Amino acid sequence: MLGFLFRGLTAETHRGAPLFAAITAEAREPHWYVEGKVPDTIDGRFAVLATIVALVLVRFEQAGAEGADDSVALTERFIEVMESEHRELGLGDPGLGKTVRKLVGSLARRTELWRRAVAGERDWTEAAHQSLYKGGASADALRHVSHRLETFWNALEHCSIAALQAGRLR
Repeated sequence: MLGFLFRGLTAETHRGAPLFAAITAEAREPHWYVEGKVPDTIDGRFAVLATIVALVLVRFEQAGAEGADDSVALTERFIEVMESEHRELGLGDPGLGKTVRKLVGSLARRTELWRRAVAGERDWTEAAHQSLYKGGASADALRHVSHRLETFWNALEHCSIAALQAGRLR
């Protein structure tokens, strides 16, 4: 449905697929849901996925012009996957556009949140709480996810854009 809006932004329709697959694998790691106590629900899994995508988008932003096309490709892939997943959940055309716009808006808010955290303008643990939990979280769970996200970010900072394009996050 939304393909007509975003068609042509990148020359290759599946550009970003290896990176998105790696991000998805990271978001499926059990520690987010076991030690991190992010709810193992559709909303919780989306929160982890969108948080990781947001951090990668911030990394691409830091790369300047070198990362611009990859940022667009990753965002397009995110939209494509969200549309597909929600169709599989049974959401039809009348509500699909609104839902996907909401999800993209949520990704944009997370990207801004992590942009500020990476820049030292927001507390890392507070950003993790806001990005991953709708309600409260235990101190142990917050410590875990905050540490893991910071470790993930540190690895991203040392990844070349070429490595990220190939789906290598570390």
